[in-house]
Amino acid sequence: MATTDKTIVLITGANSGIGLETIVAISKSSPDYHLLLGARSLEKGSAALANIQSDHGASLLSPISVVVLDVTSLPTIEDTANYIASHFGHLDVLIQNAGVIVHRPCSTLDNLRETFETNVFGPKVLTEAMVPLLKKSSNARVIYVSSEQGSITLRLDPEYPYKHVPGTEYRMSKAALNMLAACDRYEFREWGGRATAFNPGFCVTNLTGGEGKKRRVEMGARSAEDPARALLEVLEGKRDKEAWEDSGILDLDGGVKPW
Repeated sequence: MATTDKTIVLITGANSGIGLETIVAISKSSPDYHLLLGARSLEKGSAALANIQSDHGASLLSPISVVVLDVTSLPTIEDTANYIASHFGHLDVLIQNAGVIVHRPCSTLDNLRETFETNVFGPKVLTEAMVPLLKKSSNARVIYVSSEQGSITLRLDPEYPYKHVPGTEYRMSKAALNMLAACDRYEFREWGGRATAFNPGFCVTNLTGGEGKKRRVEMGARSAEDPARALLEVLEGKRDKEAWEDSGILDLDGGVKPW
């Protein structure tokens, strides 16, 4: 097993969108990290890394490695855990960024199954697989990239500006993910780990496909670089109280959103 004094950070769904921008932001911030770019295939991960190196080159300070990780595939989860154990011996930060919104025509049941498989079941299983490695860190942190769309409080607020946004299945999955973050926060206290749910706000991602991304831009969606910068601030300890102590969903722009 190789030894390292770097902070080991694993990010799922990191070949595009918020995950990719977070890889870039962290790598450019310091040489003290080793970043694991999780992608569902080696081809996608390698292409993303090549683009990062081409676009940012010498400004990258921390090393980046590609790992094949599909949160809905137990073999890739197990392979990733074994890789981290054999190469680093521990994991410091797990950023659960992978997520889906189902747009293809399908039944409600199929929509629920596909949405929850990626947005809830996969993250739960992945975290469980990584806990033994996280326990070997002196500063273990798990961040679930969730959404204020999963806030039950905001869903019932008549003044909430996004109350007409459709997507019951997606909202349900993010509410469940928020509960997972809350349960982890409670249970991790026993061994010194920390967990939080993070709201990236209305930004441009690949969740909505090409036309969806275009519509988001037209509606004033922010760049994925914004939540990436916020996640970096969390890693740097600049938002500790909000992230690990305050009750609610850590918000992109400061403070927390209600559960």
